Amino acid sequence: MALKRKVVHTLQRLAVNPIGRKLPITMLETTGRKSGQPRRTAVGGRVVDGQFWMVSEHGEHAHYVQNIKANPAVRVRIRGRWRNGIAHLLPSDDPIARLAELPQFNSAVVRVMGTDLLTIRIDLD
Repeated sequence: MALKRKVVHTLQRLAVNPIGRKLPITMLETTGRKSGQPRRTAVGGRVVDGQFWMVSEHGEHAHYVQNIKANPAVRVRIRGRWRNGIAHLLPSDDPIARLAELPQFNSAVVRVMGTDLLTIRIDLD
């Protein structure tokens, strides 16, 4: 799984995230736990009752999850608009069941590319 995670991480870092920053897709902005600088990552998910739900492909191995653990205050760009929120890691939630409730294409990619799924809920302001 470590090799798969490394390959997927590299692909996301070099292709998906740079493209995502320029397109109107959903982005998650965390604060770097070491640098203190904003870090943006393309994500998929859905707003339900004022909360943004998503599933991390690599769980606690993902840098943005480590950033959330250090500082749960985040921003999410949804339909071109930034919204502030507080992120909560939900290891007891069933990420496969959660993916069934989220956008189909992204959920399919997460299932294929993921190595250690983790549900995240962001309570939006």
